[in-house]
Amino acid sequence: MNLGSAPVKLGAYAGGLAVVFAAAFAVGDVIDPITTPTSSAASHQTGAMPREDDLNGHDSSTPAPGDGHGAHAAARATPAGLAVSERGYTLTPASATLPAGTRVPFAFTITGPDGAPVRDFTLSHEKELHLIVVRRDLAGFQHVHPVRDAAGTWAVPLNLADAGTYRVFADFAPTALGGDGLTLGTDVAVAGRFTPAPLPAPATTAAVDGYEVRMDGSPLAGRESDLTFTVSRDGEQLTDLQPYLGAYGHLVSLRGGDLAYLHTHPTQEAHAGQRGGPRVSFATTFPTDGTYRLFLDFQHAGKVRTAAFTVTVGASAPAANTRATPAHDATPHGH
Repeated sequence: MNLGSAPVKLGAYAGGLAVVFAAAFAVGDVIDPITTPTSSAASHQTGAMPREDDLNGHDSSTPAPGDGHGAHAAARATPAGLAVSERGYTLTPASATLPAGTRVPFAFTITGPDGAPVRDFTLSHEKELHLIVVRRDLAGFQHVHPVRDAAGTWAVPLNLADAGTYRVFADFAPTALGGDGLTLGTDVAVAGRFTPAPLPAPATTAAVDGYEVRMDGSPLAGRESDLTFTVSRDGEQLTDLQPYLGAYGHLVSLRGGDLAYLHTHPTQEAHAGQRGGPRVSFATTFPTDGTYRLFLDFQHAGKVRTAAFTVTVGASAPAANTRATPAHDATPHGH
């Protein structure tokens, strides 16, 4: 090892981090509120119609039926994913700074009210925990599934080839909460020069790996929106979509600015050995007007792909472009 070059390397690394943190403030303020134990989160949505007093999740008195992730029934003060700690559960990454690379090891724990790592989880769509990762400019979306060791530490490789500040969402249901779901979020910084990517314009179609996905429906704020996605390839609508994590599609919606998180499951059930398509429908409630980035995971021919859409929610929303915009699925999905 050349010890004489160490100060130079460390200085360059620190300079890279400074660029990342400065860019983070340019993209948006980084806030990880810690909610009180009485605050609650409904981090997922199903086809059930919410009450007017619960625009961000399920009804505040009656659990929504058929919610595979088991989101708890109480109303929340803020949308999911904005807090690093909730109801005594905390998301703690092993490191808040990571190097750039295509397979960067990422480790974290979920600690419970007693301060110890949680080791008992209720399966949610075939997994104990779903990890969603996206850069704060809404580029580089990843939906992966870490592996937990006996001590309660989770680990998974991430594609962090591009520098920037990334938002990490842990989506899980502790057994101690009786199946109630939580979504915790925190930021990690990837060293290097960072130029925020412009958000693609709103469009009703997206292209990914030779597939075209069309979105139909009118996104609404504060009330249920019915969205239908039709998957085609080479001009032919597909009728052989494969179940992925118990569904023919998974839809994650992130609000621009603070990255408020919505995870919605299709209104249709999926069964092993059966095929679906060409349409996959969702019923979701956007908490406010604004710009959202939607990520649709679907599986065909044994591979999961992600189609991404930009939508503007609100009465003054501009007309969406009907031309397909490309979506790159450079990162394998975890299983």
